[in-house]
Amino acid sequence: MKQIKLMPLAALLSIVLLDSCAVQQAKKTDLALPESFDNNFVPADSSVAKMTYRDFFKDPVLVELIDLGMAKNNDLQVAIKQIAIASEGFKQSKWVYAPVVNASLVNASINRPSNNSMNGMMASQFMGQHYTTDYTSAVNISWELDIWGKLKAQKQDAVIELLKTKEAANAVKTRLVAEIVQAYYNLLMLDKQLAITKENLSFADSTWQILVKQQHLGMTTALAVQQQFLVKEQVSKRIPDIEGAIAIQENALNVLVGNYPRRIEREKGLDEVYVPNQLAAGIPAALLSFRPDVRSKELDLRKSYLGVHIARVSMYPGLNITAQGGLNSFKASNWFTIPGALFGTAAGAITQPIFNGRQLKTKYEQSKIMAEQAEIQFKQAVLLGVAEVSEALVKIQKLDEQRLIAADVIKQSREIVDKSLLLYKYNEGTYLEVIIAQTNRLQAEIDLATVQAQKLNSIAILYRSLGGGWL
Repeated sequence: MKQIKLMPLAALLSIVLLDSCAVQQAKKTDLALPESFDNNFVPADSSVAKMTYRDFFKDPVLVELIDLGMAKNNDLQVAIKQIAIASEGFKQSKWVYAPVVNASLVNASINRPSNNSMNGMMASQFMGQHYTTDYTSAVNISWELDIWGKLKAQKQDAVIELLKTKEAANAVKTRLVAEIVQAYYNLLMLDKQLAITKENLSFADSTWQILVKQQHLGMTTALAVQQQFLVKEQVSKRIPDIEGAIAIQENALNVLVGNYPRRIEREKGLDEVYVPNQLAAGIPAALLSFRPDVRSKELDLRKSYLGVHIARVSMYPGLNITAQGGLNSFKASNWFTIPGALFGTAAGAITQPIFNGRQLKTKYEQSKIMAEQAEIQFKQAVLLGVAEVSEALVKIQKLDEQRLIAADVIKQSREIVDKSLLLYKYNEGTYLEVIIAQTNRLQAEIDLATVQAQKLNSIAILYRSLGGGWL
């Protein structure tokens, strides 16, 4: 039988130390991402995800509102304060390797043992009194050696917490930009609807006045005049409703940018808003680099692997070095006598947890499960991100198709109104047909304004879904 040589203990300990000191890193997660979001949207070198809001949204009023929101929005300010809190935690983590130092400036005690005890008899015999006094001023030092990399992992954990707060702030910024943009576009939509309604009211009023004159000449009936007056009143009733909605939307937008209610000046109308001809979403893998929520989940995954490492090495022996030094005396008069009152001690201890109700083992197993859970949540965040971008792209495409149809409907509805009035003028049609044509025209123009606003809102959602340019 061959003899098996035992590895020297020092070499074995070196291998164990090298293996344990290395902090476990998050393994690469296979996401199996698609190559593109949609065949109709070819990825370009300059993705929307890489553009700041100043480059993407061209309206100077809108950009100014977003700038104001970045500076004054209260939710964003809270998120920024959270970064400051995490930054202080990171500064503290830099001191994990430093020893803990405490000073006991004044520690005076009196001990009165029993006369029948050994301490009492010795105190009475040697000191001539039944009590003892002790006066101490000392500095205590405790230092844990990071032989397993636990302190290093804790420092990395603090770094990750700081990065997570920054990603949380970026997520708030991205959501804030989208909310401001959508509120602004909705405001422009309401402006357009108000202008359309006023234009139709003017048309209805002029038509009513013509009918009144025709009635006086005996060319039409009082019923037609009354019907047209009713149409005019119904159109007029829409105006206060839209004006109220405009005021409410302005208030909501002012809250987002940190202002009290006031009028928001607009330089351009809904039809003048800049709309990019091509929206390059980039490749889905870019979500890993640009979306704050995906990056935050990736940080959670890294944090969970650090938790596994910390839980594992907590079951290993720990080496602690302690030291104490200062002044000590049994008499107050000799308390600060140097060098007679000087004292000092130093000690090193290796402690190994043996039995503690399986708490450490349970924590280790739980940390491994939590790491698997974090990986699943990371995959889910990527999956939802890709789906959200794809949905926004489809909505933009379909709303473009709706806009073309709505524009054609308006063109035809205007022609129908003109024809119905002409036919009615020559007694070839009923006035009911005129009223229906006018109502359809009004609704068609309002529908087009709604579709235009929905498309602009979908573009804002796409910008948010791709990360908002906060890389």
